[in-house]
Order: sequence, then structure tokens, then C-alpha cells
Amino acid sequence: MPFFENEGTRLFYEDTGTGKPLVLLHGLTSNHQMFYREIGYLKDKFRIIALDSRGHGESDRPAEFTLDDHIADTIALLDHLKLDSVYVLGVSMGSYIAQGVAIKQPERVEKLILAATKSYGEQSSMAEMFDRYKEQLEGMSISEKLAISSQLIFHDQEAVNAWQKRIAKNSRMLNASEQGAASAALRDFDFRDDLKRITAETLVISGKHDGLNPPEKGRETAVLIPNADYMEFQDSGHAPNVEQDRLFLGVVEKFLG
Repeated sequence: MPFFENEGTRLFYEDTGTGKPLVLLHGLTSNHQMFYREIGYLKDKFRIIALDSRGHGESDRPAEFTLDDHIADTIALLDHLKLDSVYVLGVSMGSYIAQGVAIKQPERVEKLILAATKSYGEQSSMAEMFDRYKEQLEGMSISEKLAISSQLIFHDQEAVNAWQKRIAKNSRMLNASEQGAASAALRDFDFRDDLKRITAETLVISGKHDGLNPPEKGRETAVLIPNADYMEFQDSGHAPNVEQDRLFLGVVEKFLG
């Protein structure tokens, strides 16, 4: 199992396949296992490098860390593997990390895919969603809000449930305090003024029914990135890679060429 260290934090990554390096960056509280479909489908065409971000998966779980730490870890992985030019695909939290990497080292990111994304956030996406649906959620306890939140986040709940169960079966999941630390890392970021620095050919993918990072967040991100295209999956919520998995894999393969 390959590990490397960045400033004392031990980080795990999967490295498989041959071809142009494609870095996969996972979502909040998940890990590289969420990309089992993408890895299986694309490893014959690309060298797949899937990182477990700090605080997640098999990587170390510090009590506190930031989005900047995630970005620095990803750049350190590229340095560790001596990669000068890569493709990057990030989903949700992974898409924020991907934006940060493409802003800080634009010459290194040749193609960029941002799924279920946004370019700024004052608080967690979940807290923003609760504010957005406050009339619908009025009077509910936090446990009741969490119970209904999945219906607001995803469109094909059955597909997402099966996907989440498979990830949980093969992973060391986060406890409550670890989830809190991971969520806190995503507060108060804003890439909007810096997205113009991205030189990568970019594709932004949103799900029409995404209540967590709504399509307008994805469209805004695409508008601010030079040479970016935008695509909205009509039968997806926050997990277009799961809810319309065949379409997602086809679009990714075609875009990466």
C-alpha cells in the first residue's frame, strides 16, 4: 500500500494503470474507494492516482486541518511522484481541492474536471443547504433535518445507497469528531477572484437536482474559469458520477481523450 508524508502527515494513495496521469480527488468524509467505477473503467487508458485526503480513508486524521492543507498535500503527491503534467478530476470537496491546485500550479494541470462543485463557501455546504430550505425544514430537530437531507441532496437515492454501502464495506469510515474536523476544513474559502489563473481545459459537471451544491454554483464556477465548459446532468443530484454513472464515465473518457 503506497504512502508518502507531507510535513509529518502520512497520506495514502492508489496508483494503478498506465498512460497519462489522472489524479482523482474524493468528496467529504469519503475516500479513494468512492472511485471504484472510475478506476475500473479508466485504468486501461490512464495512470490513475487516487489520494485519500488527510482526515480520510487510510491517511492520517489530524484533529485540525484546512483546505489549504488538502491542496498542499495534493501538490506534494505530484512532487513525490515527479509528475509535471496531469489531468485532475475532483468531486465535491475534491473539486475544491482541484481548483486550488490548478490555481497554485496552473502549468501542471492540463485538463480539469470539476463535479458537484462550487467556488466559494462561508460555511459547510450542509449548513448552506439548511439555510436554503429553512422554510421546508422549519421546526425540525437536527436529526430530523439530517434524515430528510439525503432526499434534498440526491435524485437517485437507490443508486447512491448501494454506492455508499460498498464504500463503507471496504473503508475505515470517520467517527463524529473526525467528520467535524473534515467539515470545518471547508469553511471560508473563496476562489472566485483566482479562477482566472487556471489554464487547464476545464469541464464543470453539475446535477440538476443537487440541493447541496446547486447547478447555479457550478455554472458560476465555469463562467469564471477561462476555456471552461459546463454540463448539467438532468437525472442527478450531488453524485452525477453515481446517479448517471454510465453517462459520467462516457463524458469523462471523451473529455480526456
